[in-house]
Amino acid sequence: MIKQKNSVYSPTERLINGVFKENPIFVLVLGICPTLATTTSAVNGLGMGLTTAVVLALSNVIISLLRNVIPDKVRIPAFIVIIASFVTMMELILQAYIPVLYNSLGIYIPLIVVNCIVLGRAETFASKENAILSFFDGLGMGIGFTIALTIIGAFREWLGAGKIFGFHAMPSNYVPVTIFVLAPGAFFVLAFLTAIQNKIKILGTRNGKDMSKIGSGCNDDCLNCPDKNGCDHSFYDTSVNDKSEIKEDTNHIKNSLPVIENNASDDVKIEDNINNAHQSKPERKDNTGKKDDSKKSAVKKDTTKKKVVKDNVVKEYVEGDIAKEEPAMEGLVEGDITKQDIAKDEISKKVNIKKEAEQKAGSGRKKITAKQQKEIKEDEKKAKEAEYRSELDAYSSTDEDSEESEGEK
Repeated sequence: MIKQKNSVYSPTERLINGVFKENPIFVLVLGICPTLATTTSAVNGLGMGLTTAVVLALSNVIISLLRNVIPDKVRIPAFIVIIASFVTMMELILQAYIPVLYNSLGIYIPLIVVNCIVLGRAETFASKENAILSFFDGLGMGIGFTIALTIIGAFREWLGAGKIFGFHAMPSNYVPVTIFVLAPGAFFVLAFLTAIQNKIKILGTRNGKDMSKIGSGCNDDCLNCPDKNGCDHSFYDTSVNDKSEIKEDTNHIKNSLPVIENNASDDVKIEDNINNAHQSKPERKDNTGKKDDSKKSAVKKDTTKKKVVKDNVVKEYVEGDIAKEEPAMEGLVEGDITKQDIAKDEISKKVNIKKEAEQKAGSGRKKITAKQQKEIKEDEKKAKEAEYRSELDAYSSTDEDSEESEGEK
């Protein structure tokens, strides 16, 4: 439940919040890409920070004024267009009046458009608060960003070149550590400064100071807030008694349980009644008082008849093959080529006739059982083996006759 109350923020609080409590670099750790890339010197860090601060403040004001006009579904594209307009304006100003800084920052000036600090403040604050508070929120975040970039740039320039803002800050015999001016140096300096901040926070906690707000990164996400007691920025109304609502929900669930159980018991009773009705159904009896088994006997007779028919068909199939193929094989024994061809044609015709007879016999009855199908296959196999053997005998006899004739010659 969202609170319906006046804003608890003030311009001063917004400035302090951006510089210390929610510093975008040291606390929220946002906008690290331009931080690491542009802080080779204190001047570059200061210029990048001030440019971003102007864009933050002006874009927050415009977005706050248009927050009730921009549709919710296209708010992000609208925010980006507004931010890009101010970034283009600042890029042209730097190019015209500070060309040295413009050339030093280079591509990172137009990349302010997609800087998560600018877009984040537009989404989390400017789109929900009035224009004055949004202006100071952007200004505070911009100042905090500028301070962080300037400190990192000063450290890197001091250690990597022995200068700060172009002025010598080291003895004449100092040998600059060049790595701090290069890309790895940015990581070293940022890690070192973050470690100092964490050390200060730990020491303050040991001394009994409340350091929980430093580094909290509060973005109105009260659900995951580490402060269990809440604060003035609470996004949810803590006056609602959540426990009472939970009790009401549990009582409602408990009251609905008996209804579910009653419905389930009714279903069980219906099933029991159906089973009892099936069990108590009287059996049909004939006039003599015996059970009527006429249907069972009729079914048995039908099955036996079908078995007899199937067996006869199989017998005719096997016996007919053997009886009819014998005269055909005589032609093969004689060794006459024409008679062999005629015999082969007759065998193929007989096989087709057998298949047709089998199909006719099977059309008038049900499917043959697996056992009967196995027997039929075995019979077919035996018939084919007999056929092959007879062919081999015929060919062997013809070979012997030819050899004898050649021997006589």
